[in-house]
Amino acid sequence: MSRTQIAIPTLVRVKPGAIARLGIYARRHGFENIVVLHSSDLHDDLMQRLCGGLRAEKIQVLHRWPVQEASFEQARELFPRIPPRTSAILGFGGGKALDVAKYVAFLTRRPYIAAPTSLSNDGFCSPQSSLTLEGQRKSLPSTMPFGVVLDTEVCLAAPEILWLSGVGDLVSKLTAVTDWKMAFHAVGTRVDDFAALLSDATVFQFIARPSRDLEGVRLLGTALMLNGVAMEVCGSSRPASGSEHLISHALDSLGGPPRLHGMQVGVATHLVSLLQGQNADLIAGLFEKTGFWRAAEAAPFRRADWLEAVRRAPSIKEDFYTVLSSRDCRPEAETLLRTDPHLSRCIID
Repeated sequence: MSRTQIAIPTLVRVKPGAIARLGIYARRHGFENIVVLHSSDLHDDLMQRLCGGLRAEKIQVLHRWPVQEASFEQARELFPRIPPRTSAILGFGGGKALDVAKYVAFLTRRPYIAAPTSLSNDGFCSPQSSLTLEGQRKSLPSTMPFGVVLDTEVCLAAPEILWLSGVGDLVSKLTAVTDWKMAFHAVGTRVDDFAALLSDATVFQFIARPSRDLEGVRLLGTALMLNGVAMEVCGSSRPASGSEHLISHALDSLGGPPRLHGMQVGVATHLVSLLQGQNADLIAGLFEKTGFWRAAEAAPFRRADWLEAVRRAPSIKEDFYTVLSSRDCRPEAETLLRTDPHLSRCIID
């Protein structure tokens, strides 16, 4: 029998006030000397909460560096500056800082602790770093966090649009798993049943209580974290990324104004669910309850861009079978973008 060896977070705290207690958690695990890579626009109050807790436990911060951009070049610049006596690297803030910190931890072979201040996507706990390389977005092999410290009070205080982006990224797991199973039946792509089950379960855990309060933030944060674990379980992005992510990547390649990943993916998820013929009403209803459609309508997309993205999407990844591989979906997509009551509100001429 084959055995699967995976890395999963050992330290997990999802609770109010967790940032101020990070020093306690670091001390318990013997992390006495840490490097902090943080968002360049991080609020001073959050940094004071973090540093106050570290000082109280006599944890030495060897360096604090702001992360300006989520790029391989930034990670390469920081990598040789990590002191040899560093016992852990802490990523603190938004996705850019966390992706760079995660990759630097991977390069230096140091334990990585993720402390997100918002929940806009599942990247804070995944085995990849989303970085640009010479201006092109890449998913680079990285390290799973040793620890995830998620302060629900801090994440709740983040702008609502970031929470909605996290909702959009979470719900995409439904279409991703459906695509994965379609790939098995069409071309024999191996499906890891446990990873698929875990990914599905995270979505339904949140759907049961999709509210923007401390408990809703706890459920969303836990669900996104477990999605990262699902990817680690099977060694693939399949349980978290399908044709909806291919459409999003294609939209990025068109060079339009930058959009929040989860908002873009969420709208694509509804379109893909209609093409798959599964879960469309469930997804649309959740987006209505959470206010996702309202936010998407406030900053609408261009229909021409989406039609071009649907055309490009199947070629984004070779040997990645999805519903977009099963047939020419462009005529259906064009009709849906004009006639679906939700898509027609947020994708316009």
